[in-house]
Amino acid sequence: MDIFSLILTFVFGVIVGSFLNVVALRFNTGMGLGGRSKCMSCGTSLTWRELIPLFSFAMQKGACKKCKSKISWQYPLVEFIAGAIFVLIFFVFPPVDFVTAIVTLIQVVIVCLMIVISIYDIKHKIIPDGFVYSFDALALISLFIGGSSWWHIPNFEMLIAGPVLAIPFALLWLVSGGKWMGFGDIKLTLGIGWLLGVSAGINALVLAFWIAAGISVVWLLSTQKKFKPKTEIPFGPYLILGMYLVLLFHIQVIDVHLLRDIIMSYFPYFGV
Repeated sequence: MDIFSLILTFVFGVIVGSFLNVVALRFNTGMGLGGRSKCMSCGTSLTWRELIPLFSFAMQKGACKKCKSKISWQYPLVEFIAGAIFVLIFFVFPPVDFVTAIVTLIQVVIVCLMIVISIYDIKHKIIPDGFVYSFDALALISLFIGGSSWWHIPNFEMLIAGPVLAIPFALLWLVSGGKWMGFGDIKLTLGIGWLLGVSAGINALVLAFWIAAGISVVWLLSTQKKFKPKTEIPFGPYLILGMYLVLLFHIQVIDVHLLRDIIMSYFPYFGV
C-alpha cells in the first residue's frame, strides 16, 4: 500500500468512526441518525467546521465554542482508532481481486460493528442484539468465502469453532446466574470463534482475560481505592481487543495444538 492509499484509507476510517460515534450515542434513545448534531450541554447546532473529525476537536481545544463545556475524548479517540484499524485491515486483507475484495468488505463491516458494540457496552454495560447478531452472521458467512474460489464449504472444525468457544462462557453465565458473564458476551464469543477458529480464538480469549484483569485492577484502585464485589466491568471491549490482536498481529500466547498433544500423551495412563 503506497502512502497516498494509506492516507486515504485512514481518512476514510476516521470519517466512518465519526459516524459510528453518532450511531452508538443515538442507539435506543429514540433519536434517528438524521438531523443536525448538537452540543450535548447547551444544545447548540454544530456547524460543519465543528464536525470535522479529529481537527475540530483539536482546533476547539476540546470544548464547545459557545458554552465552553468540555467535549468527551471519546469522539477523537474513536475516530483515530477507526482510522488506524481500517489501515491495518487493508494491510492484512488487501482487496487484490473479487474474492479478496469481498473478504475485505466483510472485515470492514465487522470493524464498524465492533466499534459500536464497544462504545455501547462501555457506556451501558450491555451488547445490543442487532449488532452482535449481525457480527455472528458475517463471521459465519466468512467461513464460506475465500480460497481458490469465492465460495467453498468449510470443514467441520471451522463450523464448530464458534460453539466451542461460546459454550464455556454459556456455562459461566448459567452457573452464576448471569453474574460472572453477560449473555451478550456469549453471543460475541460465538462470532469470534467463527472468525478466528478454535486455536486463534482461544488465544484471543486468553488475551482478553489478561488485559481485562490488568486494566480493571488498575482502574478500580485508581478511581475507587478499593474493590467492590458488585462493580460491573464491560467485558465486550476486551474480547474485541483480544480478537483484533490475534487477527491483525497473529499474537499467540498458548500453543493450543502443543497443549492438546501433551494432554493426549497422558491418556494411556487413564486407560484411554
